[in-house]
Amino acid sequence: MTISEIFNQFNQLKVLIVGDVMLDSYTWGKVERISPEAPVPVVNVLKREVRLGGAGNVVMNVQSLGAEAIICSVVGNDTYGNDLIKLLQEQGLSTEGIIQSETRITTVKERIIAGSQQIVRIDTETDALINESENQLLSQKIKELAKEANVIIFEDYDKGVLSKSLIADIIDFANTNNIPTVVDPKKRNFLHYQQATLFKPNLKELREGLDISFDLKKSEELENAVSQLKNVLQLKGAFITLSERGVYIDFNNEKKHFPAHVRKIADVSGAGDTVISIAACCVALGLSPELVAGLSNLGGGLVCESLGVVPIDKALLEKEAILHLEK
Repeated sequence: MTISEIFNQFNQLKVLIVGDVMLDSYTWGKVERISPEAPVPVVNVLKREVRLGGAGNVVMNVQSLGAEAIICSVVGNDTYGNDLIKLLQEQGLSTEGIIQSETRITTVKERIIAGSQQIVRIDTETDALINESENQLLSQKIKELAKEANVIIFEDYDKGVLSKSLIADIIDFANTNNIPTVVDPKKRNFLHYQQATLFKPNLKELREGLDISFDLKKSEELENAVSQLKNVLQLKGAFITLSERGVYIDFNNEKKHFPAHVRKIADVSGAGDTVISIAACCVALGLSPELVAGLSNLGGGLVCESLGVVPIDKALLEKEAILHLEK
């Protein structure tokens, strides 16, 4: 399959994203004086914007790749939850998998920015696990929507939507129905993703999750750590993002390190969300580990050239992939 054929095939995919969806709120302004009430800057507001955040950024990336993206999550039955559903609708995304809870609040990360400087971030959130009835309802929704899915992404931000029992239940369902599972983990559930298809921690998460230290400059130490990860979690594959050192994949009997491409880095925010989105679409198409890692590595680097959290530009990624990966 050529690179162009792969990118056309992305349009046929249905991708289910399960995890913590939230709102990213931005308030831009300018500071011209200090408050008389306290020694703090007064921000004169120029613009406000609300975007999908957390697992929502993965949804936006999957949609940008041309695939159908469906998010399954639990948010609050509150104003912010209603705003989140409205945002999904405005982006032409399904709200079928969203459950609004009477017992939870919707997670919001609010950033106050003056000029190019972030003054403060205000978080409205809970990280308590969803209750048992919500857990059962979410599990039913996921299984119902997964019937036609080509891949399931677990997008974990440790905010309580994903529990040990839900993860085990969905991975078991996926494996029974031959649906690959791709995981972007966080600390609390790190060791709960038993028998996933492809597990994508970053270097810090790998070290903390297994409680090990190793020298990245010695390739055999990284290899051994990833082998340990695969054995502990009974994984089919592991894909480690190494920041400026690129990525490492151990999947389908292939082990390979891809160095990062030289870029003008503007902002690394959201790069991991882009990487997991591309990797999942590649796994859904049954592509080689080399293409899974190569395309994901390219995409993660590309979004770092943009300021703020932005989804991948499919046309630009395809152009770069033809340049760097076409044989």
